Amino acid sequence: MRLQPEHLATLLAIVDTGTFDAAARRLHVTPSAVSQRVKALEAEVGQVVVVRTAPCRATSAGEALVRLARQQSLLESEALAGLAHDDRVRVDLPIVVSADSMSTWFGAVLTEAASWDDVVLRLRVEDQDHSARLLRSGEVLGAVTSDPTPVQGCSTETLVTMRYLPVATPQLLERHRSGRRIDWGGMPLVRFNDKDDIQQRILDRHGVTSGPPTHEVPDGGGFVTAVRSGLGWGALLTTQLAPLLQTGELVRLGSRDHVDVQLYWQRWRLPSAHLDRLSDTVRRASARGGIRPSGT
Repeated sequence: MRLQPEHLATLLAIVDTGTFDAAARRLHVTPSAVSQRVKALEAEVGQVVVVRTAPCRATSAGEALVRLARQQSLLESEALAGLAHDDRVRVDLPIVVSADSMSTWFGAVLTEAASWDDVVLRLRVEDQDHSARLLRSGEVLGAVTSDPTPVQGCSTETLVTMRYLPVATPQLLERHRSGRRIDWGGMPLVRFNDKDDIQQRILDRHGVTSGPPTHEVPDGGGFVTAVRSGLGWGALLTTQLAPLLQTGELVRLGSRDHVDVQLYWQRWRLPSAHLDRLSDTVRRASARGGIRPSGT
């Protein structure tokens, strides 16, 4: 059995764009042609490769083919870029980064990448505990993740440790404190989304079994704003907190409570000069501007 390159490219386009119609526009063919190619691919492998949901997603069998298609696309585009004398030829590099990394040290990666005329970065923002899933599915080539276990076919290296401290406005704390005790079970909290478990880790340490009022603010800047406004308490990065603690706008909840998250860079093991350069840049940006734990 030999898989047809155009069939793999079509599956990749569907996963990247989310719909058959959008894939057809990317490939400059009709939606009917996209559908026919998928049916032909499924007939070749004898399995369903894509679930026709909104957005479309690859099945387990389809994920293996997406990884193959992504690898072929990267190597082919690099080969063409090396042969071409057209500066408009660019290599596509899809990666996933956590929101907190994006708002802090990863900005240095973007600054350096701004001078690259031979790549297109496609960033996805995902919680660091869940970004490895995108590597497994073949949707990205690299990931800033908290998972140290390499995805099959990937390498991993240690980046930085990010320290989070639980804080609140003095007014919110005063309403939910009795003497020196904090009512962790009753004080509202703010979390990024339903995948954000950093606040829950702190509650678990204090033996809280009931769910306190929980606000969701899935935006990095908005999350900080929500905590500063007194909507609820939240765990913020040490670099975000320094000026807010100095002015008294926010106060720490407990002198020793904190959560450390170790980050790693995972990337596919491919002979790719462009992916190598990106990895080098991530490594240097992490070492230069990363968040490392201060003393407790």
